Amino acid sequence: MKQAFAWLLSLSLLLTALPARAVDDEESDLDELRTPLSNEWRLVRHDRKRNIKTWMRQEDGKQFRSFKVEAELTASVEAIVRLMLDFATYDKWYWQVKESKLLKQVSATEYYIYLVHRAPGSLPDRDTVLRGIVYPQTKTQRYAMLKVSAVPDYIAEKPPLVRMPAQEMFLKYTPLGGGKVLLETEGYIEPGGRVPAWASNFIQRSAPYTIVLAMQRQLSSGEYDKGKKLPFPVYDLSDYQ
Repeated sequence: MKQAFAWLLSLSLLLTALPARAVDDEESDLDELRTPLSNEWRLVRHDRKRNIKTWMRQEDGKQFRSFKVEAELTASVEAIVRLMLDFATYDKWYWQVKESKLLKQVSATEYYIYLVHRAPGSLPDRDTVLRGIVYPQTKTQRYAMLKVSAVPDYIAEKPPLVRMPAQEMFLKYTPLGGGKVLLETEGYIEPGGRVPAWASNFIQRSAPYTIVLAMQRQLSSGEYDKGKKLPFPVYDLSDYQ
């Protein structure tokens, strides 16, 4: 009970730190922590001002909920790719990351990275090893895509950290023109260890939206507009016209 209360307190504090939104955009986060879901996508949040939509669903045979996001980012595909390949700075924008580093670069499009996530309350922090594969744009494929999958046995576990057994997702970036890029992402995460399902569901419900906001803030800094040449081609919408 004390542990559940600690989770609730931490998550309540987190809610107060999230950006304000219109009441009719979304029902209360805490009201739906235990709401049953089907395997059909349910719209969770539609931020019309920022052009962000998030969904959740309960897939058959999975303990936790899956998530999906569609959003418009004000950036170029080139800047977004630079941000995604800047693994050492994930702690500045990705969800509750306290440590991030590149473990191995297999090729120009394949990477192994290590992340440590803060856990609320008295629960131990989580770590994960991810294999990321980039599918670059081509002259006939407008979008760039990043596929991520957890490889929990890639390195030895580091107690008291709890290794996350699953973190599967894809992220697609399609140029829209006018300095906009469509982000589409879908994924599923298992935190590992003993975690109340409602608490994990809250994180998977709130984290995607918060990550998009933080990602946009990083991109708006201009830090990723220019830099070293990327190891594969990147195209804007004008290149397809």
